[in-house]
Amino acid sequence: MAAAAPPPPPTDTPELNMNNPEPHHLFTRIRLATSSDTPLIHKMIHQMAVFERLSDQCVATEQSLSATLFSPTNIPFQSFTVFLIEVSKLPFSPNFISPNFKPISKILNLEYPVNDPEEKVFKSLVGQENGDVYVAGFVLFFPNYSTFLAKPGFYIEDLFVRECYRRKGLGKMLLSAVAKQAVEMGFGRVEWVVLDWNINAIKFYEEMGANVMKEWRVCRLTGDALKGYADNG
Repeated sequence: MAAAAPPPPPTDTPELNMNNPEPHHLFTRIRLATSSDTPLIHKMIHQMAVFERLSDQCVATEQSLSATLFSPTNIPFQSFTVFLIEVSKLPFSPNFISPNFKPISKILNLEYPVNDPEEKVFKSLVGQENGDVYVAGFVLFFPNYSTFLAKPGFYIEDLFVRECYRRKGLGKMLLSAVAKQAVEMGFGRVEWVVLDWNINAIKFYEEMGANVMKEWRVCRLTGDALKGYADNG
């Protein structure tokens, strides 16, 4: 009887590469908001008001937002327009169709997975064909006009990314989507305002090439002052 073959020599245990951890994929999609998104938009507006220390001035309701943002006469890019940025752990289906705008998808490779403590609250009602989708932020904009350029442009009223998704490039993606739409429509500029104490935002905008115009001040009539001037002006 032949002797049993000797066991193979032990192989080296592969070492974990701690210097190059496996990336965590975060799939993102920018799409046009619809009236069904109103509750989530309202929640983000409230969070934004708290962040900007202006919650006492935030009186918007889901009903008033829906009536003004998504009225039958509102045409995207010709009136008030909202882009949402959604995130998912799985790829978005290429079969999703959004009238008036082709969704923009991008894969982010993150060093660590995102812990979203509010994912149940911000679960999207649209496009859940490949798993759960969550709304991470929004941008609201509408047309304005430059007499100097003799061209229309876009004015961004609000840009907001939920706290757990910040510093990952989502705000830049939203701004880029508005800029791309402006270029495609032949518009001359995109503009917005920033709070003077928000140093991080100012630095971010300057790094992307925006001109933060310190010599300009926003003038606003609202509430009783607006009514009073309308009656007595």
